[in-house]
Amino acid sequence: MGDIQAGQNLNAFLLGAITILFCVILHFVYKTAFKSKKKEALQHEIESDSGAPAEEVSSETTATETRISGKTKKRATWKGKSEFSHPWLLKNLKGHPGTVLLVDFSANGKFMAATCDDGSVILWDIRDLNQKEHKTLRVNIEFDHASHVAWSPDSKAFIVHTVRENHIVVYKIEKKKDGTIGSAAPVITFEKVHEVDVVGFDISSNGKFMMSCSSNNDMVIWDLKGQQLERLDTYLMTTHTAKVSPCGRFVVATGFSPDVKVMEVCFTKNGEFKQVTKAYELTGHSSGIYDVAFDVDTSHIATISKDGTWKLYHTKIDYARGESPHVLETGTYGQTANPPRIALSPNAEVLAVSVDSSVEFYDTYTGKLYDTVENVYSGLINYMKFDASGKYLFVCGDRAVRVLHNVCGYFTTIASCTRLLGTKQTSATVERQKKTIQECKEALAKFGK
Repeated sequence: MGDIQAGQNLNAFLLGAITILFCVILHFVYKTAFKSKKKEALQHEIESDSGAPAEEVSSETTATETRISGKTKKRATWKGKSEFSHPWLLKNLKGHPGTVLLVDFSANGKFMAATCDDGSVILWDIRDLNQKEHKTLRVNIEFDHASHVAWSPDSKAFIVHTVRENHIVVYKIEKKKDGTIGSAAPVITFEKVHEVDVVGFDISSNGKFMMSCSSNNDMVIWDLKGQQLERLDTYLMTTHTAKVSPCGRFVVATGFSPDVKVMEVCFTKNGEFKQVTKAYELTGHSSGIYDVAFDVDTSHIATISKDGTWKLYHTKIDYARGESPHVLETGTYGQTANPPRIALSPNAEVLAVSVDSSVEFYDTYTGKLYDTVENVYSGLINYMKFDASGKYLFVCGDRAVRVLHNVCGYFTTIASCTRLLGTKQTSATVERQKKTIQECKEALAKFGK
Protein backbone atom coordinates (compact mmCIF):
# COMPACT_ATOMS: atom_id res chain seq x y z
CA MET A 1 0.00 0.00 0.00
CA GLY A 2 2.86 2.36 0.87
CA ASP A 3 4.62 1.59 -2.43
CA ILE A 4 1.48 2.47 -4.37
CA GLN A 5 1.12 5.82 -2.54
CA ALA A 6 4.81 6.69 -3.16
CA GLY A 7 4.39 5.90 -6.87
CA GLN A 8 1.40 8.18 -7.15
CA ASN A 9 3.31 11.04 -5.50
CA LEU A 10 6.21 10.58 -7.89
CA ASN A 11 3.90 10.64 -10.89
CA ALA A 12 2.22 13.84 -9.68
CA PHE A 13 5.64 15.51 -9.21
CA LEU A 14 6.79 14.49 -12.70
CA LEU A 15 3.53 15.71 -14.21
CA GLY A 16 3.90 19.12 -12.49
CA ALA A 17 7.50 19.47 -13.62
CA ILE A 18 6.59 18.59 -17.22
CA THR A 19 3.76 21.15 -17.15
CA ILE A 20 6.04 23.94 -15.86
CA LEU A 21 8.70 23.11 -18.46
CA PHE A 22 6.07 23.13 -21.22
CA CYS A 23 4.82 26.57 -20.09
CA VAL A 24 8.34 28.01 -20.08
CA ILE A 25 9.01 26.69 -23.59
CA LEU A 26 5.66 28.01 -24.84
CA HIS A 27 6.32 31.45 -23.32
CA PHE A 28 9.79 31.60 -24.91
CA VAL A 29 8.46 30.62 -28.35
CA TYR A 30 5.58 33.15 -28.10
CA LYS A 31 7.87 35.98 -26.99
CA THR A 32 10.38 35.28 -29.77
CA ALA A 33 7.74 35.07 -32.47
CA PHE A 34 5.87 38.21 -31.26
CA LYS A 35 9.11 40.19 -30.98
CA SER A 36 10.14 39.21 -34.49
CA LYS A 37 6.75 40.19 -35.91
CA LYS A 38 6.85 43.52 -34.07
CA LYS A 39 10.32 44.27 -35.43
CA GLU A 40 9.26 43.34 -38.96
CA ALA A 41 6.16 45.54 -38.68
CA LEU A 42 8.25 48.43 -37.42
CA GLN A 43 10.76 47.97 -40.23
CA HIS A 44 7.99 47.82 -42.79
CA GLU A 45 6.32 50.95 -41.38
CA ILE A 46 9.53 52.99 -41.36
CA GLU A 47 10.50 51.78 -44.82
CA SER A 48 7.12 52.71 -46.20
CA ASP A 49 7.28 56.19 -44.61
CA SER A 50 10.86 57.19 -45.24
CA GLY A 51 12.21 54.66 -47.68
CA ALA A 52 15.14 53.82 -45.32
CA PRO A 53 16.98 50.52 -45.88
CA ALA A 54 16.17 47.58 -43.62
CA GLU A 55 19.71 47.43 -42.25
CA GLU A 56 19.51 51.03 -41.00
CA VAL A 57 16.12 50.43 -39.40
CA SER A 58 17.41 47.34 -37.69
CA SER A 59 20.39 49.17 -36.23
CA GLU A 60 18.21 52.06 -35.10
CA THR A 61 15.72 49.68 -33.46
CA THR A 62 18.52 47.83 -31.72
CA ALA A 63 20.00 51.07 -30.47
CA THR A 64 16.60 52.11 -29.16
CA GLU A 65 16.07 48.84 -27.34
CA THR A 66 19.52 48.78 -25.76
CA ARG A 67 19.42 52.44 -24.63
CA ILE A 68 19.68 52.56 -20.87
CA SER A 69 17.61 54.83 -18.67
CA GLY A 70 18.69 56.88 -15.66
CA LYS A 71 21.43 59.50 -15.43
CA THR A 72 22.83 58.67 -18.87
CA LYS A 73 19.48 59.24 -20.57
CA LYS A 74 19.57 62.19 -22.94
CA ARG A 75 17.27 64.98 -21.83
CA ALA A 76 15.49 67.55 -23.96
CA THR A 77 17.10 70.99 -24.04
CA TRP A 78 15.41 73.38 -21.56
CA LYS A 79 14.03 76.50 -23.12
CA GLY A 80 13.78 79.57 -20.92
CA LYS A 81 10.77 81.88 -20.81
CA SER A 82 10.69 84.10 -23.88
CA GLU A 83 11.72 87.69 -23.20
CA PHE A 84 9.88 90.77 -24.35
CA SER A 85 11.68 92.53 -27.16
CA HIS A 86 10.84 95.70 -29.05
CA PRO A 87 12.84 98.38 -30.90
CA TRP A 88 11.73 100.91 -28.28
CA LEU A 89 12.91 98.81 -25.33
CA LEU A 90 15.98 100.19 -23.58
CA LYS A 91 16.23 97.47 -20.94
CA ASN A 92 14.43 95.26 -18.45
CA LEU A 93 15.09 95.90 -14.77
CA LYS A 94 14.69 92.36 -13.46
CA GLY A 95 14.98 90.81 -10.01
CA HIS A 96 11.42 91.14 -8.76
CA PRO A 97 9.97 87.78 -7.62
CA GLY A 98 6.38 88.93 -8.16
CA THR A 99 4.39 91.65 -9.89
CA VAL A 100 5.73 95.21 -9.71
CA LEU A 101 2.94 97.51 -8.52
CA LEU A 102 4.43 101.01 -8.55
CA VAL A 103 7.71 102.94 -8.85
CA ASP A 104 8.94 106.32 -7.65
CA PHE A 105 12.14 108.26 -8.34
CA SER A 106 14.26 110.07 -5.78
CA ALA A 107 14.44 113.85 -6.12
CA ASN A 108 18.19 113.70 -6.84
CA GLY A 109 17.52 111.43 -9.83
CA LYS A 110 19.88 108.72 -8.61
CA PHE A 111 17.54 106.03 -7.31
CA MET A 112 14.25 104.32 -8.01
CA ALA A 113 12.06 102.43 -5.55
CA ALA A 114 9.82 99.67 -6.89
CA THR A 115 7.26 97.86 -4.74
CA CYS A 116 6.24 94.29 -5.44
CA ASP A 117 3.30 92.15 -4.34
CA ASP A 118 5.61 89.52 -2.85
CA GLY A 119 6.44 91.80 0.11
CA SER A 120 9.61 93.40 -1.20
CA VAL A 121 10.69 96.90 -2.13
CA ILE A 122 13.73 96.99 -4.41
CA LEU A 123 15.87 100.13 -4.55
CA TRP A 124 17.60 100.59 -7.90
CA ASP A 125 20.62 102.72 -8.72
CA ILE A 126 19.60 104.30 -12.05
CA ARG A 127 22.25 107.00 -12.42
CA ASP A 128 23.30 105.51 -15.75
CA LEU A 129 20.56 103.61 -17.56
CA ASN A 130 22.96 102.58 -20.33
CA GLN A 131 25.17 100.53 -18.04
CA LYS A 132 24.68 96.76 -18.10
CA GLU A 133 24.38 96.09 -14.38
CA HIS A 134 22.57 98.14 -11.73
CA LYS A 135 23.19 97.94 -8.00
CA THR A 136 20.08 97.09 -6.00
CA LEU A 137 18.99 96.68 -2.41
CA ARG A 138 16.03 94.50 -1.48
CA VAL A 139 13.98 95.56 1.54
CA ASN A 140 11.46 93.03 2.86
CA ILE A 141 8.19 93.98 4.55
CA GLU A 142 7.37 91.24 7.04
CA PHE A 143 3.99 89.52 6.61
CA ASP A 144 2.74 92.27 4.28
CA HIS A 145 3.44 94.14 1.06
CA ALA A 146 3.28 97.78 -0.03
CA SER A 147 0.73 99.06 -2.50
CA HIS A 148 2.41 102.50 -2.72
CA VAL A 149 5.92 103.85 -2.29
CA ALA A 150 7.27 107.42 -2.30
CA TRP A 151 10.69 109.01 -1.76
CA SER A 152 11.23 111.74 0.78
CA PRO A 153 12.21 115.11 -0.79
CA ASP A 154 15.76 114.85 0.61
CA SER A 155 16.24 111.34 -0.87
CA LYS A 156 17.27 110.04 2.56
CA ALA A 157 14.18 107.91 3.17
CA PHE A 158 11.29 106.24 1.42
CA ILE A 159 7.76 105.74 2.70
CA VAL A 160 5.39 102.84 1.97
CA HIS A 161 1.72 102.18 2.58
CA THR A 162 1.09 98.53 3.45
CA VAL A 163 -1.90 96.55 2.22
CA ARG A 164 -2.94 94.22 5.04
CA GLU A 165 -2.27 96.46 8.01
CA ASN A 166 -2.99 99.76 6.22
CA HIS A 167 0.01 101.36 7.88
CA ILE A 168 2.35 104.09 6.69
CA VAL A 169 5.94 103.08 7.40
CA VAL A 170 9.01 105.30 6.98
CA TYR A 171 12.31 103.61 6.06
CA LYS A 172 15.56 105.46 6.64
CA ILE A 173 18.38 104.86 4.17
CA GLU A 174 22.06 104.49 5.02
CA LYS A 175 24.46 105.10 2.16
CA LYS A 176 27.97 103.76 1.61
CA LYS A 177 31.04 105.90 1.04
CA ASP A 178 30.69 105.54 -2.75
CA GLY A 179 27.17 106.96 -2.62
CA THR A 180 25.33 103.68 -3.17
CA ILE A 181 22.59 102.49 -0.83
CA GLY A 182 23.92 100.28 1.93
CA SER A 183 20.84 99.51 4.04
CA ALA A 184 17.32 100.61 4.88
CA ALA A 185 15.40 100.12 8.14
CA PRO A 186 11.93 101.15 9.40
CA VAL A 187 12.02 104.08 11.82
CA ILE A 188 8.42 105.34 12.08
CA THR A 189 5.04 103.61 11.74
CA PHE A 190 1.96 105.82 11.57
CA GLU A 191 -1.31 104.91 13.25
CA LYS A 192 -3.92 103.07 11.19
CA VAL A 193 -6.71 105.33 9.94
CA HIS A 194 -8.14 103.64 6.82
CA GLU A 195 -10.35 100.57 7.03
CA VAL A 196 -10.43 99.72 3.32
CA ASP A 197 -7.88 99.64 0.52
CA VAL A 198 -5.80 102.76 -0.04
CA VAL A 199 -5.96 104.02 -3.64
CA GLY A 200 -3.71 107.07 -3.24
CA PHE A 201 -0.58 107.87 -1.28
CA ASP A 202 2.07 110.52 -1.90
CA ILE A 203 4.37 113.10 -0.32
CA SER A 204 4.69 116.74 -1.34
CA SER A 205 7.87 117.83 -3.10
CA ASN A 206 8.43 120.57 -0.49
CA GLY A 207 8.23 118.08 2.36
CA LYS A 208 5.40 119.86 4.15
CA PHE A 209 2.83 117.06 4.11
CA MET A 210 1.81 113.57 3.01
CA MET A 211 -1.54 112.36 1.74
CA SER A 212 -3.32 109.02 1.94
CA CYS A 213 -6.78 108.25 0.57
CA SER A 214 -8.96 105.13 0.55
CA SER A 215 -11.57 103.99 -1.93
CA ASN A 216 -14.41 105.01 0.39
CA ASN A 217 -13.48 108.70 -0.01
CA ASP A 218 -11.68 109.43 3.28
CA MET A 219 -8.52 111.46 2.65
CA VAL A 220 -5.99 112.22 5.38
CA ILE A 221 -3.33 114.93 5.29
CA TRP A 222 -0.30 114.09 7.48
CA ASP A 223 2.83 115.84 8.60
CA LEU A 224 6.10 113.98 8.20
CA LYS A 225 6.12 112.91 11.86
CA GLY A 226 2.87 110.98 11.60
CA GLN A 227 0.45 113.57 12.98
CA GLN A 228 -2.90 114.05 11.23
CA LEU A 229 -3.30 117.60 9.95
CA GLU A 230 -6.77 117.16 8.47
CA ARG A 231 -9.26 114.50 7.44
CA LEU A 232 -11.73 115.21 4.65
CA ASP A 233 -14.24 113.62 2.29
CA THR A 234 -13.61 113.60 -1.47
CA TYR A 235 -17.37 113.36 -2.24
CA LEU A 236 -16.76 111.11 -5.24
CA MET A 237 -19.01 108.18 -4.16
CA THR A 238 -16.03 105.90 -4.85
CA THR A 239 -12.48 107.22 -5.16
CA HIS A 240 -10.34 105.62 -7.88
CA THR A 241 -7.05 107.42 -7.31
CA ALA A 242 -5.54 110.36 -5.41
CA LYS A 243 -2.21 112.12 -5.96
CA VAL A 244 -0.13 115.09 -4.83
CA SER A 245 0.81 117.55 -7.59
CA PRO A 246 4.53 117.91 -8.48
CA CYS A 247 4.52 121.53 -7.28
CA GLY A 248 3.58 120.35 -3.79
CA ARG A 249 0.54 122.65 -3.46
CA PHE A 250 -2.41 120.48 -4.47
CA VAL A 251 -4.03 117.12 -3.76
CA VAL A 252 -6.11 115.70 -6.59
CA ALA A 253 -8.76 112.96 -6.38
CA THR A 254 -10.71 111.15 -9.10
CA GLY A 255 -13.52 108.62 -8.88
CA PHE A 256 -17.04 107.69 -9.85
CA SER A 257 -17.91 111.34 -10.43
CA PRO A 258 -17.06 112.78 -13.88
CA ASP A 259 -15.32 115.76 -12.24
CA VAL A 260 -11.80 115.86 -10.82
CA LYS A 261 -11.44 117.46 -7.38
CA VAL A 262 -8.37 119.72 -6.99
CA MET A 263 -7.70 120.99 -3.44
CA GLU A 264 -4.90 123.18 -2.13
CA VAL A 265 -3.12 122.38 1.13
CA CYS A 266 -2.45 125.80 2.65
CA PHE A 267 0.27 126.79 5.13
CA THR A 268 1.10 130.05 6.88
CA LYS A 269 4.23 132.06 6.13
CA ASN A 270 5.82 130.41 9.16
CA GLY A 271 5.25 126.97 7.66
CA GLU A 272 2.37 125.96 9.94
CA PHE A 273 -0.58 124.06 8.53
CA LYS A 274 -3.60 126.26 7.91
CA GLN A 275 -6.31 124.38 5.98
CA VAL A 276 -7.28 122.36 2.92
CA THR A 277 -9.41 124.43 0.59
CA LYS A 278 -11.16 123.69 -2.68
CA ALA A 279 -9.17 125.13 -5.58
CA TYR A 280 -11.03 124.14 -8.76
CA GLU A 281 -12.54 121.20 -10.63
CA LEU A 282 -11.66 119.66 -13.98
CA THR A 283 -14.90 119.14 -15.89
CA GLY A 284 -15.90 117.92 -19.33
CA HIS A 285 -16.03 114.14 -19.02
CA SER A 286 -19.39 112.37 -19.05
CA SER A 287 -18.40 109.45 -16.83
CA GLY A 288 -16.05 108.51 -13.98
CA ILE A 289 -12.33 109.30 -14.09
CA TYR A 290 -9.89 106.39 -13.85
CA ASP A 291 -6.56 108.19 -13.52
CA VAL A 292 -4.84 111.58 -13.52
CA ALA A 293 -1.30 112.69 -14.44
CA PHE A 294 0.77 115.91 -14.28
CA ASP A 295 3.58 117.59 -16.16
CA VAL A 296 6.67 118.77 -14.30
CA ASP A 297 5.27 122.05 -12.90
CA THR A 298 1.53 121.22 -12.66
CA SER A 299 0.75 123.66 -15.49
CA HIS A 300 -0.96 120.79 -17.33
CA ILE A 301 -3.07 117.92 -15.99
CA ALA A 302 -4.23 114.91 -18.01
CA THR A 303 -7.24 112.74 -17.20
CA ILE A 304 -8.69 109.52 -18.61
CA SER A 305 -12.32 108.56 -18.28
CA LYS A 306 -14.69 105.63 -18.50
CA ASP A 307 -16.39 107.52 -21.34
CA GLY A 308 -13.54 106.46 -23.67
CA THR A 309 -11.73 109.80 -23.83
CA TRP A 310 -8.67 111.47 -22.34
CA LYS A 311 -8.27 115.21 -21.87
CA LEU A 312 -5.38 117.60 -21.38
CA TYR A 313 -6.12 120.70 -19.27
CA HIS A 314 -4.21 123.95 -18.95
CA THR A 315 -4.02 124.54 -15.18
CA LYS A 316 -1.49 127.34 -14.79
CA ILE A 317 -4.15 129.67 -13.43
CA ASP A 318 -4.88 131.97 -10.50
CA TYR A 319 -8.03 130.31 -9.23
CA ALA A 320 -8.28 132.80 -6.33
CA ARG A 321 -9.03 135.52 -8.92
CA GLY A 322 -11.67 133.46 -10.63
CA GLU A 323 -9.58 131.94 -13.43
CA SER A 324 -10.67 128.48 -14.54
CA PRO A 325 -8.77 125.65 -16.23
CA HIS A 326 -9.64 124.88 -19.83
CA VAL A 327 -9.31 121.86 -22.09
CA LEU A 328 -6.44 122.01 -24.58
CA GLU A 329 -7.04 118.70 -26.32
CA THR A 330 -9.31 115.65 -26.21
CA GLY A 331 -8.54 112.20 -27.61
CA THR A 332 -10.00 108.70 -27.63
CA TYR A 333 -8.21 105.53 -26.50
CA GLY A 334 -8.70 101.78 -26.93
CA GLN A 335 -11.20 100.76 -24.26
CA THR A 336 -11.18 97.32 -22.61
CA ALA A 337 -12.77 95.81 -19.53
CA ASN A 338 -9.75 96.82 -17.41
CA PRO A 339 -9.22 100.40 -16.17
CA PRO A 340 -6.32 102.15 -17.95
CA ARG A 341 -3.38 104.00 -16.41
CA ILE A 342 -1.78 107.14 -17.81
CA ALA A 343 1.52 109.02 -17.65
CA LEU A 344 2.22 112.53 -18.93
CA SER A 345 5.68 113.54 -20.14
CA PRO A 346 7.38 116.39 -18.22
CA ASN A 347 6.79 118.82 -21.11
CA ALA A 348 3.14 117.68 -21.48
CA GLU A 349 3.64 116.80 -25.16
CA VAL A 350 3.21 113.00 -24.87
CA LEU A 351 0.52 111.00 -23.09
CA ALA A 352 1.07 107.29 -22.47
CA VAL A 353 -2.05 105.15 -21.94
CA SER A 354 -1.99 101.53 -20.78
CA VAL A 355 -4.49 99.28 -22.55
CA ASP A 356 -4.31 95.91 -20.79
CA SER A 357 -0.73 94.79 -21.61
CA SER A 358 0.03 97.40 -24.28
CA VAL A 359 1.05 101.09 -24.22
CA GLU A 360 -0.45 103.69 -26.53
CA PHE A 361 1.49 106.92 -27.15
CA TYR A 362 -0.49 110.06 -28.03
CA ASP A 363 0.55 113.47 -29.32
CA THR A 364 -1.26 115.83 -26.92
CA TYR A 365 -1.13 118.74 -29.40
CA THR A 366 -3.14 116.95 -32.09
CA GLY A 367 -4.80 114.29 -29.91
CA LYS A 368 -3.77 111.58 -32.38
CA LEU A 369 -2.32 108.16 -31.63
CA TYR A 370 1.36 108.08 -32.62
CA ASP A 371 2.12 104.39 -32.07
CA THR A 372 1.46 101.40 -29.82
CA VAL A 373 3.91 99.08 -28.06
CA GLU A 374 2.00 95.82 -27.79
CA ASN A 375 2.21 92.94 -25.30
CA VAL A 376 4.67 94.55 -22.94
CA TYR A 377 3.68 91.89 -20.37
CA SER A 378 1.75 88.65 -20.42
CA GLY A 379 -0.56 90.23 -17.82
CA LEU A 380 -1.80 93.74 -17.11
CA ILE A 381 0.26 96.92 -16.78
CA ASN A 382 -0.03 98.26 -13.22
CA TYR A 383 1.67 101.66 -13.41
CA MET A 384 3.67 103.94 -15.71
CA LYS A 385 5.87 106.96 -15.13
CA PHE A 386 8.18 109.11 -17.25
CA ASP A 387 11.62 109.92 -15.90
CA ALA A 388 12.56 113.55 -15.16
CA SER A 389 14.13 114.04 -18.60
CA GLY A 390 11.12 112.67 -20.47
CA LYS A 391 13.34 110.38 -22.56
CA TYR A 392 12.13 107.13 -21.02
CA LEU A 393 8.88 105.59 -19.82
CA PHE A 394 9.08 103.14 -16.90
CA VAL A 395 6.36 100.47 -17.10
CA CYS A 396 5.44 98.18 -14.17
CA GLY A 397 4.15 94.63 -14.50
CA ASP A 398 5.06 91.00 -13.94
CA ARG A 399 8.56 90.43 -12.49
CA ALA A 400 10.23 93.41 -14.15
CA VAL A 401 10.22 97.13 -14.82
CA ARG A 402 10.51 97.72 -18.55
CA VAL A 403 12.20 100.95 -19.69
CA LEU A 404 10.93 102.18 -23.06
CA HIS A 405 12.34 104.96 -25.22
CA ASN A 406 9.92 107.87 -25.58
CA VAL A 407 10.12 107.80 -29.37
CA CYS A 408 6.92 109.82 -29.62
CA GLY A 409 8.72 112.61 -27.73
CA TYR A 410 11.18 113.10 -30.58
CA PHE A 411 8.28 113.44 -33.00
CA THR A 412 6.42 116.00 -30.85
CA THR A 413 9.63 117.99 -30.29
CA ILE A 414 10.12 118.31 -34.04
CA ALA A 415 6.53 119.49 -34.42
CA SER A 416 6.78 122.04 -31.60
CA CYS A 417 10.10 123.45 -32.88
CA THR A 418 8.68 123.70 -36.39
CA ARG A 419 5.74 125.68 -35.10
CA LEU A 420 8.08 128.04 -33.23
CA LEU A 421 10.13 128.61 -36.37
CA GLY A 422 7.05 130.16 -37.90
CA THR A 423 7.09 132.92 -35.27
CA LYS A 424 9.53 135.77 -34.72
CA GLN A 425 12.70 134.44 -33.12
CA THR A 426 16.28 135.58 -32.67
CA SER A 427 18.91 134.07 -34.94
CA ALA A 428 20.43 132.15 -32.04
CA THR A 429 17.06 130.67 -31.12
CA VAL A 430 16.42 129.69 -34.73
CA GLU A 431 19.78 127.93 -34.95
CA ARG A 432 19.14 126.10 -31.69
CA GLN A 433 15.71 124.93 -32.84
CA LYS A 434 17.07 123.75 -36.20
CA LYS A 435 19.77 121.80 -34.39
CA THR A 436 17.17 120.22 -32.10
CA ILE A 437 15.05 119.23 -35.10
CA GLN A 438 18.06 117.60 -36.79
CA GLU A 439 18.99 115.68 -33.62
CA CYS A 440 15.43 114.43 -33.19
CA LYS A 441 15.25 113.31 -36.83
CA GLU A 442 18.47 111.34 -36.38
CA ALA A 443 17.06 109.74 -33.23
CA LEU A 444 13.84 108.79 -35.04
CA ALA A 445 15.82 107.24 -37.86
CA LYS A 446 17.40 104.84 -35.40
CA PHE A 447 13.93 103.54 -34.57
CA GLY A 448 12.83 103.38 -38.20
CA LYS A 449 10.64 106.46 -37.96
